[in-house]
Amino acid sequence: MTKKKKEEKQDFLAVIKLVSGEEIISTVTSCEENDRVLLLLDSPVMFESVMIRNNGVGAIKVIPWVQAATDTILILDMDKVITMSEIFDKEVIRIYNRYMVDKDRETNESMVTKDMGYLSTVTDARIFLEKLYKKKNQ
Repeated sequence: MTKKKKEEKQDFLAVIKLVSGEEIISTVTSCEENDRVLLLLDSPVMFESVMIRNNGVGAIKVIPWVQAATDTILILDMDKVITMSEIFDKEVIRIYNRYMVDKDRETNESMVTKDMGYLSTVTDARIFLEKLYKKKNQ
């Protein structure tokens, strides 16, 4: 007698359309309990399109689906779902992952690295920019 290996449940990033009309994006794992299919959502969010400073540039604002939740894992009954689709768009994945990294930061400051460009003092930068400006005007 051979034992069949249970297929491991894989979690994946998906967009979920709910019967309420909301569209949420989350890492999803499905599970069955008492003949019901439940979705385990890890840090579900909603994307909102916003315009920046009336100059026509659009951006995506990421907000938590449940604002007051302290737990990152939420349970959703499948009967509340109209449709669900795995996300393969690299830009959407990048935005979601960036949000996941930044969501718990207490300040808006970034860690400065050499990959960000050249670092200098204010005096050195001023001298460089003055030389550049003078050269341009000659």
